[in-house]
Amino acid sequence: MLSTIFAVLFYLATAVFVVGLVYRIQLYARTPAPLKIPTTPAPVTTSGVVVRMFKEVVFFESLFKANKWTWLFGWVFHVALLLVILRHLRYFTEPVWFWVTLVQPFGKYAGFAMLAGLSALWGRRFLVERVRYISGPSDHLMLMLLIGIAASGLIMKFMAHTDIVSLKAFALGLIYFDWQTLPADPVLLIHLGLVLVLIFIFPVSKLLHAPGVFFSPGRNQVDNPREKRHVAPWADALDTNQPKAKGK
Repeated sequence: MLSTIFAVLFYLATAVFVVGLVYRIQLYARTPAPLKIPTTPAPVTTSGVVVRMFKEVVFFESLFKANKWTWLFGWVFHVALLLVILRHLRYFTEPVWFWVTLVQPFGKYAGFAMLAGLSALWGRRFLVERVRYISGPSDHLMLMLLIGIAASGLIMKFMAHTDIVSLKAFALGLIYFDWQTLPADPVLLIHLGLVLVLIFIFPVSKLLHAPGVFFSPGRNQVDNPREKRHVAPWADALDTNQPKAKGK
């Protein structure tokens, strides 16, 4: 019964995640940008925008310029999270891809860096007055959720070990619709339960900054207002449908 419940929840969470994410991305893409508002100094060519977006997504360039400590905590957390996710691919592949095997030693200890980065980011919301003032319950709950996922994962790895073989069989069974028995270890169930909550709420949470950064007018626009008139698609359609004045 426990395996069936978690299997159904994972399918449902995946559906909510995919549908919600696609909907939000479509919404971002359809939102008009009527003004030229790139954050200066901004690139004046499309290739420059690509380079800028790369530096923003990979190195968090704007955050680095704004606050070095916040940048350090945030960047460490995101890099560690990436390594942890890549390491977890071993549960969904058989045979395990060679590069996933190479990642294992780094992903194993990246959980500590992930937990440290999250703890520092959460502490910042208590210790820095201006950040504490703008922090809402959702900010604290999201950090608590991520810390719970990281902490429970580390506990399973270094303290309360679970049956990895059975866990992988369960994960592969979800992919091939051949449900297997899920180990009933309490820490594992807490870990998976928190992951399910994260997947469910992702499309309606602040974590949408991940795809949202690509649609930020301050980052994805070319700084060429003098060379080329910027007209939003909806405004261009209105101009096209307006009747021509006589003699024009």
